Amino acid sequence: PVHIFETQIFDAVTMVEKNPCYLCARMRRGYLYEEAARLGCNKIALGHHFDDVIETLLMGIIYAAQIGGMLPRLKSTSHPGMELIRPLYYVHEKDIITWSQRHKLEFLDCACSFSARAKDDDSLSKRREMKNLIETLRQGYPNVDINIFRSMYNVHADTLISHDFMGVEHYFTERYGEKKQEE
Repeated sequence: PVHIFETQIFDAVTMVEKNPCYLCARMRRGYLYEEAARLGCNKIALGHHFDDVIETLLMGIIYAAQIGGMLPRLKSTSHPGMELIRPLYYVHEKDIITWSQRHKLEFLDCACSFSARAKDDDSLSKRREMKNLIETLRQGYPNVDINIFRSMYNVHADTLISHDFMGVEHYFTERYGEKKQEE
């Protein structure tokens, strides 16, 4: 059964001028975990899809100077016993849109005032900016989206200056000289 509940998230994030979407998403997840636990559930399912995954990776690189992805499944660190799943992880956005149109379904847009402004102003939406970038790249490289996605499977940590693994920072200097360098 569908279960609807109220929160005051939009009221809380309206005061945030820079990056309200990040805070809003974190707060929504927190409320979802709490409500799911209250209902006796141990998972929340989010609607992130293939395009969200690669857009998030690119936003991290371009705006946060980090390489990080979005996992299809993860255990909550702040809500013990809870898990987050993304069942649409490998599904392309265009396929979801086609399916929804075929079944005459309409999806709701985010109801916050920032999203309403961003809908009319592309410069406010970093995600839309990433969609446009990928589309531009696709003109010269038809499989660019798939290659960006596959790059998350082909990370060579031994070629990175540093990387974080489970909260521990590892630097190349730790392994410098440990293996014989090929000439």
